[in-house]
Formats: sequence, C-alpha cells, structure tokens
Amino acid sequence: MILLDLFRKIFPFAGTNLRLIKNRYRKNFSDKKRRKFVEKEFKKSIGYDLNWNSLQTYNEKMQREKLYNLYPEKIRCSDKLAVREFVKEKIGEEYLIRILGVWDSFDDIDFSILPDKFVLKTNNASQTNEFIRNKDDINIQFLKKKFDKWMKFNYAYKHFEMQYENIKPKIYAEEFLNFKDNIEDYKFLCFNGEPKFCWIDIDRFNNHKRNVYDLNWNLQDWNQYTYGNYDKKIERPKNFEGMVKIAKKLSEGFKHVRVDLYNIDGKIYFGEMTFTNGAGLEIILPEYYNKVLGDFWDIDDKISSGK
Repeated sequence: MILLDLFRKIFPFAGTNLRLIKNRYRKNFSDKKRRKFVEKEFKKSIGYDLNWNSLQTYNEKMQREKLYNLYPEKIRCSDKLAVREFVKEKIGEEYLIRILGVWDSFDDIDFSILPDKFVLKTNNASQTNEFIRNKDDINIQFLKKKFDKWMKFNYAYKHFEMQYENIKPKIYAEEFLNFKDNIEDYKFLCFNGEPKFCWIDIDRFNNHKRNVYDLNWNLQDWNQYTYGNYDKKIERPKNFEGMVKIAKKLSEGFKHVRVDLYNIDGKIYFGEMTFTNGAGLEIILPEYYNKVLGDFWDIDDKISSGK
C-alpha cells in the first residue's frame, strides 16, 4: 500500500492515461460487444445476470436507457451548457447559476478575469469539476493536465452512457455558491413528468450519507448503494413545493430523469439533469424497491439481436 501511494504521488496521471487507452479502445465496440460489456459490468455490480428481453427493475431498465434511447432532447439536456437554454425556455433563467466563462481548451482560460472563488467544470461528463476556493492557490500546471485529460476522455465509453458520445467538450467557469451546510442539494427522481422521490446527499466527500423522501417528506426505508441515513432530522424546506413544481416542469416529456436542484437561503438554483443515474450500477436496498422504481418506468424492453 505504501509503494502504491508513492507511485500515485510520483505519477498522479498514470491511472488516467490507462483509462484514456481503454476509452479509445471501447469506442470501436460493436453494438453486440457493447451489450456484452454492459452485461458483465451489471453482473459484477448488481450480482445477477441481465435479461434484455425482460427488464423489470430500475437498474435493469437503466442498462437499456444507456445504450439505446438517444433522442435529441435527452442529448441536449445531458450537455451541461446546452441544458441551460432548455431550462431558460422551461422555467426562466433566474434559476441558472451564473457562467463566468466558456472555453474550448484549458489554454484559452484567462484566470486574471476570474474571481477568487469559482467552480471549473467540463460540460460533457460527470464529476469533472474543480472547486477553486482561492485562485492564488491554483497549481496551473497540475490543473491543466487534469482538464486536458478530461477533455480527451469520452465519458460515453466509461459505462456506455451513449447520450454523452457526441457532446462537444468545453470547459466553463461557474459562480461559486455559498453553501452553508451539506443539506442544500436536492435530487428528484421523476417518471413521465412526475417527481416521485427526492433525496439529499450529505458529506459526499467524507462520510457519505443519503436520505430519501417521498413528496410528503416521509423518510423512506430504501437507499441507493450503501450510504445509510443521516443521523439528524432534516426539516422539509419551506419552498419544497416550489422545487417539486420546477422538477415537474423540467421532467415533462421524459420517461425518466433525475432533476437536481440547489436550495440556498430559500433561493432555488438548477443543478443538472441526469438520465442514467449511477449508470444503473448502484445496488438499491432493500432490493424490493428496485422493482418498485422499475414499475414507475414505462419502456419498450425488447432489444434486437444486434451485431
């Protein structure tokens, strides 16, 4: 373990380079080979075989969603920049976090025009962001290497979430929101334009906990993955109904989408729209609720043989 930690310290991007090689290799997979990859990954993560012709649970149906259901509005809303125009059309731009700049490459960024605090992100993936709390502390060379790798990595080929495949990668800076605590990020699971559940993630980068609520703010006894519940009571936000209405409006026309909203000092902000939550690879416990969530999701579950 000590040697491995030392290797990672000396060669911090070795793992990233390997992922880039795998990423380029997977790009050329046939449809049949992609399905085989998804089947293997599903079995390893969830614990049983995937039957493409009888998709019943939430996680099972997510595998089809990743590979096949690729209509223009889904692709548009998976792009973290393009979705802003969608949000503006649906609910108004007052719910959007202010953008400070957009660039085609890291080298184009003029850090002198940016404030001391901001968030730097890419538009075409998940978890490709850096929270800059003091601009003077930035290691430009290290940050450049990280974003250069992210810009080359096609997130679609990680788990074959194909809505990301043709999104043109960009880097953008976003205003740094002043979160006061960990309970300001609300994720709504929506089916056919109807929010069914809302969850809150607490201490995501330390001791990750998650509470799932129904729309009457009743704490649920199911969870995604093994996070466990927060040990303190979380009060229902005063403007919760407002968030529900926004989630409902944004999810209209989609059979399933997760709508993420921030709620800071009573001000609601749009976060993102996620169509393949957890890539369908996070166990839902108790397992019974995997079927309950799947029953909300009406899909055409017949898959052609492919090549």
